[in-house]
Amino acid sequence: MARMSAQPIASPFAGMDIGSWLAGLAARRADHTLLIFAPPEGPRRAWTYAQFLDAVRRAAGGMAARGIQPGDRVLAHLENCPEALITRFACAWVGAVCVGTNAEAAGPELEWFASSSGAAGAVTQPKFAGLVARHCKGLRWLAVTADDAGTPAATPAMPARAESFAALLGEPMARRAPDPSAAASIMFTTGTTSRPKGVVWTHANVLWGARVNAMQQNMRASDVSLIFLPLYHVVGLSWCALSAMWAGGAIVLQPRFSASRYWAAANEFGATVSSQVFFTMNALAAREIPRHPLRKWIMPRHDPALAEKFGVEFVAGWGMTEVLTQAIVCERGFEPPPGVIGRPGAGYDVRVVDEDNRPVRPGGSGHLLIGARRGLSIFREYDGDAQATREAFDGDGYFRTGDRVILREDGWLQFGDRIKDVLKVGGEGVSASEIEAVISRIPGVGQCAVVARPDADFGEVPVAFIVPKPGLSAADARALPAAVIARCGSELAKFKVPREARLVAELPLIGFGKISKTKLREMALEPPQADAGRP
Repeated sequence: MARMSAQPIASPFAGMDIGSWLAGLAARRADHTLLIFAPPEGPRRAWTYAQFLDAVRRAAGGMAARGIQPGDRVLAHLENCPEALITRFACAWVGAVCVGTNAEAAGPELEWFASSSGAAGAVTQPKFAGLVARHCKGLRWLAVTADDAGTPAATPAMPARAESFAALLGEPMARRAPDPSAAASIMFTTGTTSRPKGVVWTHANVLWGARVNAMQQNMRASDVSLIFLPLYHVVGLSWCALSAMWAGGAIVLQPRFSASRYWAAANEFGATVSSQVFFTMNALAAREIPRHPLRKWIMPRHDPALAEKFGVEFVAGWGMTEVLTQAIVCERGFEPPPGVIGRPGAGYDVRVVDEDNRPVRPGGSGHLLIGARRGLSIFREYDGDAQATREAFDGDGYFRTGDRVILREDGWLQFGDRIKDVLKVGGEGVSASEIEAVISRIPGVGQCAVVARPDADFGEVPVAFIVPKPGLSAADARALPAAVIARCGSELAKFKVPREARLVAELPLIGFGKISKTKLREMALEPPQADAGRP
């Protein structure tokens, strides 16, 4: 599967791209509702498939009038809102690349996203407009939505060079010749380096994700998909929104998760499908579960008892930004045992290997490798980082996921642990080294390390350990935890900020100078010190 032949291989999307797909959907499902935006306050807004296509073509025309050409990059720094989807499809219609960024990103992170991608324009919302304008210096234009994901804007004025999103909508742009191999999207993922890497999806990647997710999740044209997970992540976008569209169904989009409003929204719109992470599922489990129309939840792990409790079918699976879909999945027709993540999904080879790259025996655990076709069933490359791209694949072309799994005796796969030093905070991937890079720049910090601590609400939260520089006064050392929390709060998204910063005389080591994060994780479970900082 992974090593490609020199002979041409027919693509399932030859002669297609995202634009032709959307045009075909609008022709077949013209008057069917595609999108309902349901903010907690403010009016509902809705688009049929035909109306959505018209909005996309007009946004594309506006981008083209502002000089955006095929291959150019456009930053989409937005919470869940209609403009997030319109912008993404408008970029594809033009042939530009949508750079979807985390709406919680801090200024320095935004600066990296814009500069590393070479973004020429951006679409954002009022509360982020000043941040984007200050930190994304290379933008030629900036369009700002009328509200903050359904909430009336509190910002009194837009920054210079900014215009309204409504002004961006121009003359409808005609469809261009399709190229399924062209880049369509960049989504930033968290790895072991101090900078997030831009994962490049082609048009074929996007279509693959839509098609395979719809198939594996048994999506129907009659389905109403309730989506609150962020569209700048693979689950919210590919697993949820794109799969609903491939089936010709409807999307009910919420700006964010609300445990108090979830069931009311599901009943109001007759939602049949939704997706959860551990954080949201735990929040809903703590409340009364009413009668509801939902038939299916997309989940990270199979749990029959919880499925019965909520009265839904679970479709569990494993994936990541680079693999677009649930490359490991619990499909219908199988009877998965509790706790597993599934079996290899359609179009994917899975290897579980030991440290010497030898296949592990059933019952053992090892490194998870994924075999797939670059630019089709797996991402094409890391944007502007040829070395990281090369290192991501082994000699046979299998993708190194950075995760360990257990290959059970019965053939099912169960998640083990993370090889990469990545935390999962409320479903968000967080690089420990990214946080450490910020902390290490604080005057007075000699050494630092960040690890995960289990948390009942968020799954995991970051905890920082700090060794003061030699010679630092006792008073300055005692001030370090608070300084760490403050600096991280100013430079990182809120979910990346350590919940606690602890002073230690030294970091525990294992082997030759390697920090023992296993020991630090044990230390993080101990009661906090009196001088520990907190956000």
